[in-house]
Amino acid sequence: MGRSVWDRDRTVRDQEGSLVVEMVVITPVLFVLVLILVVFGQVSEAHQQVVEAARAGAEAAAVLPTQESAQSGGPETAAIGVFGQTHTCDDVRITTDVSNFKPGGTVSVTVVCQVDLSDLSIPGVPGTTTVQATAVAPIDPYRSVT
Repeated sequence: MGRSVWDRDRTVRDQEGSLVVEMVVITPVLFVLVLILVVFGQVSEAHQQVVEAARAGAEAAAVLPTQESAQSGGPETAAIGVFGQTHTCDDVRITTDVSNFKPGGTVSVTVVCQVDLSDLSIPGVPGTTTVQATAVAPIDPYRSVT
């Protein structure tokens, strides 16, 4: 036959405590998952900014008239404009390869960025990580280069 009212009442009371235990176990796991998503978001945003800065720097260097100006001014100006929007990167290094700076040649810009993750303090996640991107832009074959 069926269970008595007393048995059903005892079963409900036993299950009330299990909800608290489930929440105590699940809450830290969900918290760690959210922090991991934040880490991946910061690294992804930094990677996107580095790729954009390298592309902008290579394009800016490719239209400058001299090898010296392409080496010094264009890439840094373009990268500073891109990184001036947000502060994802702590240490930014920009290198420009103008060894093939001639009509029909190319200019290569590499941007390296240190992403600070220490503010999240997740066990197993390093304090910083490095994101790097290289972009190559062609130089117009019909222009004069000095």
